[in-house]
Amino acid sequence: MPATTHPATIIDGNALAAHTRADVARRTALLSARGLTPGLAVVLVGENPASEVYVRNKVKACGDAGLHSVLERYPATMTEAELLARIDALNNDKSIHGILVQLPVPAHIDAHKVIEAISPAKDVDGFHVSSAGALMVGQPGFWPCTPYGCMKMLESIGYNLRGKHAVVIGRSNIVGKPMAMMLLAQNATVTICHSATADLKAMTLQADVIVAAVGKRNVLTADMVKPGAIVLDVGMNRNDAGKLCGDVDYAGVSQVAGAITPVPGGVGPMTIAMLLVNTVEAAEREAAAQGLA
Repeated sequence: MPATTHPATIIDGNALAAHTRADVARRTALLSARGLTPGLAVVLVGENPASEVYVRNKVKACGDAGLHSVLERYPATMTEAELLARIDALNNDKSIHGILVQLPVPAHIDAHKVIEAISPAKDVDGFHVSSAGALMVGQPGFWPCTPYGCMKMLESIGYNLRGKHAVVIGRSNIVGKPMAMMLLAQNATVTICHSATADLKAMTLQADVIVAAVGKRNVLTADMVKPGAIVLDVGMNRNDAGKLCGDVDYAGVSQVAGAITPVPGGVGPMTIAMLLVNTVEAAEREAAAQGLA
């Protein structure tokens, strides 16, 4: 490693999330004073240990910010028809402004059908086709929480994306594709890489910003990063010792990058914070519709 190398600036997701949640609490208090408390319903089907942790964190974050939250747990034997009926009831529940069905759902339930059953007005995960379409054409809608959090992290370091080359590793509907759309909207030149990309390193070495979102350890190593590039690590994996790690070889890349997000304590806390932002936004839209704003 050259002697001129400086360790990257660490983008602290915990600190930024705390700041974001404080703003959500302020907005929630304003709404509550007008008689409308933002409400989030979280639906968990089956017993997935990781989902249990995510759901618990989401419900706690709601309570801490003054939002009303409902956690509905159902056994893995719940039928698709029963789940769709519950979503329909929540769509019609005036006290609920956001609905989140924790993925994955059991194999006998069609996840796409479940997502599409949620009212677009309550789609705080930003996964509905109409939310994706709104993002695509630049109309108001709900942005998926993880890429939305990534954009806030870039904003927090005052990074101007105009004319910059951003490389997104991963093409999922939840992170990769919406991430690319958000970067494009900020005038970045965007390349999406994936499992069929012939030479990933050739792509990432050109990048001013890299978002790694594939769920694979060490997909990005120090020799693949241009000095000074910004690296956002969306991955959630376990290393050989069982410790949480991302998609990026943090030890190596942090010596080359200009700024980097750690795992844990990076993108993860921001994902939950942006869920709260979307929920309070949904409630504000409802308040405006009722003439309470």
